Amino acid sequence: MGKDVIIACDFSSAEKVFEFLDKFTDTKPFVKIGMELFYAEGPSIVKEIKKRGHKIFLDLKLHDIPNTVKKSMAVLSNLDVDLCNLHAAGTKRMMEAAIEGLTREDGTRPLLIAVTQLTSTDQESMEKDLLIKEDIANVVMHYAHNAKEAGLDGVVCSPLEAGKVHDVCGKDFITVTPGVRFADGDIGDQKRVMTPTEAKKIGSDYIVVGRPITAADDPVKAYMRCVEEFVD
Repeated sequence: MGKDVIIACDFSSAEKVFEFLDKFTDTKPFVKIGMELFYAEGPSIVKEIKKRGHKIFLDLKLHDIPNTVKKSMAVLSNLDVDLCNLHAAGTKRMMEAAIEGLTREDGTRPLLIAVTQLTSTDQESMEKDLLIKEDIANVVMHYAHNAKEAGLDGVVCSPLEAGKVHDVCGKDFITVTPGVRFADGDIGDQKRVMTPTEAKKIGSDYIVVGRPITAADDPVKAYMRCVEEFVD
């Protein structure tokens, strides 16, 4: 499994995302379709971007009762995405049901990863808002371990936690890490961040990069900078 940079295409319409993707004439980057774009355009946006030759991470973070998640994953499996996710907080039973729903009749399925704690969550907000008093690092590792036991392929986690996740769950357990910013960039609303170079050193498998690429004066140049710092 090789490392890759995933661009977070957090746009509000098909017109805006295609205007962005049309800039990439010589490469087809791995892209993330999140809730904003999916809710605006529906499954058709996934099909069209896939038709253009892009790998897709469908980032909908499912979290519901096991049966509902199972049925929803069965629908998503038909969209031919490469990667999708759910919240580990939904329990192992929910994650196991998700795997069942996602697996097609021929035994194939997209990769499935679990969100541990959002990168906008820090120790203070976790304790105050969620009433979780454990150290955030312990919570992330516990959620990651549950995801592995449930049969998932990996987790979404802060790059600060990627190395430890591999220690706990094995080197083949995928770590997908948002919260990545260039050293000379703005961290925005993220609390736990790291540069692409640092993420590479610490063991992230995939980094998800949004505004540092999508809001750049030259998005293609910014993307290639990420690839150079993280992959090459």
